[in-house]
Amino acid sequence: MAKVEVTIEEVALENEDGRSQPGVRAECERCNHTVESFGTGDNSRRRCLALLREECPEGEENFYVEG
Repeated sequence: MAKVEVTIEEVALENEDGRSQPGVRAECERCNHTVESFGTGDNSRRRCLALLREECPEGEENFYVEG
């Protein structure tokens, strides 16, 4: 298990009703895989880090940290 830095940026995301809401997008600096979460707080950022681990396209189980 490797420690991988992630770039997190605040973005506007479209919800199910087609409305724009604040959110965050996280990108793995190793493979450029991205995930998104609604909200801009710590919980949304941690959710993105967990999603990156779950959805890793390389099948790795890395420890993701905001860089």
